[in-house]
Amino acid sequence: MADAQAPSAGAFQAREHGLPVRVYYEDTDFTGLVYHASYVRFFERGRSDFLRLAGADHTVMATLGTAFVVVRLEVDFRRAARIDDALLVATRIAAMRGPRLRFAQRIDRGGETICRASVDAACINAAGRARRPPSELIQALAPYLPLH
Repeated sequence: MADAQAPSAGAFQAREHGLPVRVYYEDTDFTGLVYHASYVRFFERGRSDFLRLAGADHTVMATLGTAFVVVRLEVDFRRAARIDDALLVATRIAAMRGPRLRFAQRIDRGGETICRASVDAACINAAGRARRPPSELIQALAPYLPLH
């Protein structure tokens, strides 16, 4: 039985990770709609929990002297979310080349996609220079890479 005190890190379905998110008052603006920056935070949580469940979380990366940093973020807002909405943040790896990892993400509400994002993250070393991900990270992410 799962620990009732442990927060959910979501789950994988094939190569895609899903993270349930509830909209709270703090996520909204004065109109009662989700503030645009809150979507970026939801996407960050989705990527972080994707990596955590894949075995490439921040603690593991720190022991390898590496990290991922966002170098490009493109967001397409389609519909507004509101307080108390139950959302699903879906995350998958769209591409991996050299030091870059491209994530394709979307936020769904009731089966309808309300927001999409394309996020490029670069792997860096402790000095902040781009580097290929260590073999341990590549191995952890291999089951989630695109098949082409």
